[in-house]
Amino acid sequence: MQRLRHIDRLPQFQRIHGDLHLGQLVSRESAHTSEWFILDFEGEPLRSLNERGQPDIAIRDLAGMLRSFDYAGAQAAGTGAITRNQGAEWARKSSEAFILGYENGSGERISRNSPLFMALWLDKALYEVVYELQNRPTWTWVPVKAVRDLFESMESGVDMGLNEMAPLAVNAGVLARISEGSYYAPHSVLGAHLGSDGKVTVRALRHLAESVQLVTAQGVIPMTHEYGGIWVAVLPAQEADHVPDYRLDVRYADGVHRTDDPYRYLPTVGELDMHLIAEGRHETLWTVLGAHVRHYHSELGDVSGVSFALWAPAVQAVRVIGEFNDWDGRSNAMRSLGNSGLWELFIPGVTAGARYKFEILSESGHWLEKADPMAYGTEVPPLTASRVVDSSYSFKDDAWMAKRATIDPHNSPMSVYEVHLGSWRPGLSYEELATELVDYVQDLGFTHVELMPVSEHPFGGSWGYQVTSYYAPTSRFGHPDQFRFLVDSLHQAGVGVIMDWVPAHFPKDEWALAQFNGGAQYEHANPQLGEHPDWGTLIFDFGRNEVRNFLVANALYWIEEFHIDGLRVDAVASMLYLDYSREDGAWSPNRFGGRENLEAISFLQEMNATAYRRNPGIVTIAEESTAFPGVTAPTSEGGLGFGIKWNMGWMHDSLTYMSEDPVNRGWHHNQITFSLAYAFTESFLLPISHDEVVHGKGSLLRKMPGDRWQQLANLRAYLAFQWAHPGKQLIFMGTEFGQEAEWSEAHGLDWWLAENPGHSAIQKLVKDLNHSYTSITALSELDNTSEGFTWLNGGDTANNVVSFVRWDKAGKPLVCIVNFAGVAYEGYRIGIPAAGAWSEALNTDLAIYGGSGVSNSGTLTAEPLPWDGQENSLRLRVPPLGALYLTPADS
Repeated sequence: MQRLRHIDRLPQFQRIHGDLHLGQLVSRESAHTSEWFILDFEGEPLRSLNERGQPDIAIRDLAGMLRSFDYAGAQAAGTGAITRNQGAEWARKSSEAFILGYENGSGERISRNSPLFMALWLDKALYEVVYELQNRPTWTWVPVKAVRDLFESMESGVDMGLNEMAPLAVNAGVLARISEGSYYAPHSVLGAHLGSDGKVTVRALRHLAESVQLVTAQGVIPMTHEYGGIWVAVLPAQEADHVPDYRLDVRYADGVHRTDDPYRYLPTVGELDMHLIAEGRHETLWTVLGAHVRHYHSELGDVSGVSFALWAPAVQAVRVIGEFNDWDGRSNAMRSLGNSGLWELFIPGVTAGARYKFEILSESGHWLEKADPMAYGTEVPPLTASRVVDSSYSFKDDAWMAKRATIDPHNSPMSVYEVHLGSWRPGLSYEELATELVDYVQDLGFTHVELMPVSEHPFGGSWGYQVTSYYAPTSRFGHPDQFRFLVDSLHQAGVGVIMDWVPAHFPKDEWALAQFNGGAQYEHANPQLGEHPDWGTLIFDFGRNEVRNFLVANALYWIEEFHIDGLRVDAVASMLYLDYSREDGAWSPNRFGGRENLEAISFLQEMNATAYRRNPGIVTIAEESTAFPGVTAPTSEGGLGFGIKWNMGWMHDSLTYMSEDPVNRGWHHNQITFSLAYAFTESFLLPISHDEVVHGKGSLLRKMPGDRWQQLANLRAYLAFQWAHPGKQLIFMGTEFGQEAEWSEAHGLDWWLAENPGHSAIQKLVKDLNHSYTSITALSELDNTSEGFTWLNGGDTANNVVSFVRWDKAGKPLVCIVNFAGVAYEGYRIGIPAAGAWSEALNTDLAIYGGSGVSNSGTLTAEPLPWDGQENSLRLRVPPLGALYLTPADS
């Protein structure tokens, strides 16, 4: 009845027989022709004469004739000459022959599964039930069985009553949702489906089509429009238990187009994938979800297309929209894979580079338009669509990767140059950076670059720290493969790559992760846990398996797909504490009554343990600003499992000290030495990052007191102190030549300063510091243990001088003396850890660095005079605002 309501046009009305059956057809054969005569125009006797005489449609007589075949078969079976099954088979074949003859004679195709034909057939059969009950009760079983078979076939979805070639029946309400793309299981209706009778029903959704033909290896079959752009055809199965390969010839106003059908393909997400995702343990999640170019071979030719897979739980439907379907998702509804929250669809013909999004029908009935959380690429912001990416890049860094796997990065040189790609030299692409940045960093001798977040972000002013596409390198500078080329080029130049990674929070852009399914999906549902009050962003639900999996796999993705050597994890402190930046009453304790975010801690431990297990030689670095214990302790000992922690205390104290006039520094001496009190409680990196040269803080050069010469001298001494201090070191771009202005992502660096002798001398010093650092093993081998450091004199507050020894594993020393006073010292005595000859390995006051030239030329011989706790000592010339590195002359 529901299907009947959608009929908007009836066949032509005419005078009909009204009770046509075999008993009223007479054939007369002659020598030249065969003639048929139709007898008895009385019509059905139970109907009134007035009703019988009304114009009607010819299909009523066709339905009556089919019922007559059913009676004839039953009568033959009643004589005992044949069985009932044989009688039914004769009726079926006779019905098919009659319909075929009618179609050939009239030129009109009869769909025996159309709602109109079924209604007329049922009207006739029910009339027969009443007639037989009143007149021939022993024959009642014939129409009753026919009606029962029809209704049972409709309930089971298999047509067994009217038409052997009728399609599998589908509820009209389901067809309506299929038509509008809001059905959760479109593959259960669309595509090819094998019936129990060996016939194949094919349904295809083609809105605005004028006609559709089904193309198989056996030929072409016209399809019938069934409902709202849904076309259907039935064909015999050519191979038992198999559906045929097919294509569709679709006629639109502009002609015929041969297309493939998305709904004839099996799921691209397997049972094991779904299990691992539900458990939060799919370590290569990016190989399953997102958009993947795929290639298949079939009988009618090879097929290429893109499979789309998405995690979107608790929604009614998901559709793919893109330029390949004119951003109309009705014809590309995805299938729900059980209760996993996963949705999947393969769309033939979609190619790499195509733009797409997902339309999600929320539980509340609202359509949401979302970018793909797992997209490999995006449009250039501010555009927001995802892009299909098919990588063809082949890395050439085998030697680097093999060596990396054998090296302990925590006890090896790590001198890091922090770079914001968009403002290092504005306008450069990934490919151009692969030449200019690589040459520059290699020339200065840095062991690593650290890239501020590369993951796609809509707002450039966030510097990449508000990510919307975690799996896509920003498209501002080129294709993902071009970013691979940049990493590859750095590796071939001997430079490692660290990337900033931001799992702590994400922005509220409505087209991205926020409220992805109309509610809290990626973010925590509790605002006390799900919103960051300082940054106006959302916080991941670290306790949800799928969310944790999304983030852990993302860390692995960058390391394994792009050969990233390390991840610097941003804002770790904000993840560790439930009360971070929250007033009393705005947070709730954990289950033990503490302030630690246990779910975030568990996530960080899992991420670190998994990354190190799968990728020997990589490093994870925590930007963590509190005294949280065990940041770099192994997870097996209850630690977070990071390899290195940013030493924010050193940065803050030392910069505060350096900002003081040298006359006053003696009163603040503890700020330059206090870091050694805890230097070996964690594995540290000493950061002078972008955060220290923005938001009114000024450049590192401008933090230094005095005139320009004194500022440059202070900077030189400070950098030498940083390089010699236990721990790795990092400086932000521009620091290496004494950037004058505060950094702005919109304006880039003051490269013209590098042509100034005083500033180019800073570049020369940084280059020589890096050379000393990588060539003198005492500066890195025992970075993380107290055996690698000895104070000589850390308390000379009167002279603003600090002196200490660094050791390597073989016991070879390097002595560092830093004078933070504005005056030179002649004959300054320091203790020396070994007798014999010593020499300057580096002096920041040399003229080549822009200094005053106070130096200790030649060989220095230690005297057997105990000093600074050592048995031997030296008298030195110590330059103003300068640093000295001394090594044994024979080294």
